[in-house]
Amino acid sequence: MTLPSTTSELTLNELRSFSVPNGSLTAWWLGQSGYFLKSPQGVLVVLDPYLSNVCKADGDRYGMDADRRIPAPFTPDELVGIDLYVLTHSHLDHMDPETISSYREAGGVGPYLAPPETYERLQQQFGIPAEQIMMTWPNKSHTVGDLTLTTTFAIGFGADDMTHVGYLASLEGGPTFYFTGDTAYEDLVGLGVRDRHPDVMFTVINGAFRNLGPAEAAKLAKLVDPKIVIPCHHDMFHCNTAPPQMLQTNLILAGIGEKYHDLAHFKPFTYPG
Repeated sequence: MTLPSTTSELTLNELRSFSVPNGSLTAWWLGQSGYFLKSPQGVLVVLDPYLSNVCKADGDRYGMDADRRIPAPFTPDELVGIDLYVLTHSHLDHMDPETISSYREAGGVGPYLAPPETYERLQQQFGIPAEQIMMTWPNKSHTVGDLTLTTTFAIGFGADDMTHVGYLASLEGGPTFYFTGDTAYEDLVGLGVRDRHPDVMFTVINGAFRNLGPAEAAKLAKLVDPKIVIPCHHDMFHCNTAPPQMLQTNLILAGIGEKYHDLAHFKPFTYPG
């Protein structure tokens, strides 16, 4: 196992005791594309948690520095008790094998929400029973308590996983958060989201790995028209960093610079606040 040292800036007890106001959603950024999401009824969802340093060895093979720059806020065993473990695709920094293994060794059973190839790999790689995994695909919705997750279309990095997705997290009578997942730009990515009127868009900006770069993320934001745009997937690895202000610059150039918001790691972001 290559689990990194943790920081005390966030604890699961803090998350579980945090009170989300009625009509709001709260998100905590874990680094990369990892988030916690909590609803007013206390539904607690984790999305793509990367809590290990497993990518370092993989990066070393290609001469890239993929040592994590952001410490993990806690260890994977502390995830036990969450209401839903959500995955966008099967790459190591999203379907983190060491996070999942440690979580399961501690008694975590999901349930998991995953697109088809990730669904299959969860069974084959970890021996997770099919009844603990919900398969999803674009336009399919899943409701847990007062929180509904609707899967969105995404375009992945390469042919190793052709079923990347993003998610809309919505509260009836409240806001909708859009997590792009790892995706390249295509109008269809935004067209499948625009009519659902997301309030907050959490977007990748790591163009070096064929995902949205800052200019493409701004173009997608212009199409989707959220009230707030937050960058992610630019912070974790030395070989794949980007100044988040580049997204702000491109939003300004697109005429929507006021939508930019830079989220701090491990701090609650509540909308509406």
